[in-house]
Amino acid sequence: MSRKRRLLIAASCVAALLVSAGGWVITQHDFDIREQRVTITGGVQPLQGTLALPKQGDGPFGLVVFVHGDGAATADRDEFYRPIWESFAAAGYASLSWDKPGVAGAQGNWLDQTMHDRAVETEAAIAWARGRSEIDAGRIGLWGISQAGWVMPEVAVQHPELRFMIAVGTAVDWIRQGEYNLRAELRERHATDDELSAQLRRREADLALLREGASYDRYRATTTDSPPMSEDRWRFVSKNYQSDVTEILPQLKVPTLLLLGERDLNVDVAETARVYRDSVPAKLLTVKTFPDASHNIVKFDLDKPDGLRPLLVALFAPRSLYAPGYLDILREYVAHPPKH
Repeated sequence: MSRKRRLLIAASCVAALLVSAGGWVITQHDFDIREQRVTITGGVQPLQGTLALPKQGDGPFGLVVFVHGDGAATADRDEFYRPIWESFAAAGYASLSWDKPGVAGAQGNWLDQTMHDRAVETEAAIAWARGRSEIDAGRIGLWGISQAGWVMPEVAVQHPELRFMIAVGTAVDWIRQGEYNLRAELRERHATDDELSAQLRRREADLALLREGASYDRYRATTTDSPPMSEDRWRFVSKNYQSDVTEILPQLKVPTLLLLGERDLNVDVAETARVYRDSVPAKLLTVKTFPDASHNIVKFDLDKPDGLRPLLVALFAPRSLYAPGYLDILREYVAHPPKH
């Protein structure tokens, strides 16, 4: 179960306790959007999607196509996308997202996908959306987080007509990102030098197996991972661990907004900012870094798997989870993106 799903379930439990203890009436938070469940066709398999439209008007609206990060994501990412959808709606844009294959009853298995497969899937969603009467086919852009950094640039290079690409907490090189993540999380836990050395040796042993194309049985027989990867996960990593966006970024011709949290434990944001600035023409690139923000551009002290305060904020003030200015920047950027 994802951290965000745990947070939402726990928040619901808190609400139930408040209701039973104090007679409070808790209602679902109301966002200024209209949501439609849709079936996105034209790709390898139908996708279960959500189209979030501005609450007022018939369109045609601009569209932001969402590209998930890692993990078994639902279309709304366990409801955490809704404040972002609302921000885009305030600028006259709809948002389109979908359950990853195999999630929430959707066909397929997202762990069978390569990053190229995900790019093709995104292209199919764009093509589908262009046929919708409520969508302005000339105003379509991308928003994506984390692992989407290996998906969106490929799509944007193939579709230079896109209005923008918004990259949130994206990495450059899968292998370097993994080592950074390991070091950062151990540092955050105040791990000893001996523990760090042991974990780096474990990681290098896994990489050696990946480089030689080892089977899952061989991985299970030799790994010291605790817990070990599932067979599906091993297959997924084997297909994707060499992902590197370095050669694709210089080909971009789409205005790009790069948003980074200074306290990101997943991605080396200094490396990401440097590579994007070295690779993407300055007239197309806007970089914004948020102090004291996490990988998700959530306030760092609220991006925790446990604790009462994050639960209460998620339940009663979900917009307040995000770093100050993040939702405003999203709204303003799509309303007035740089020209190509």
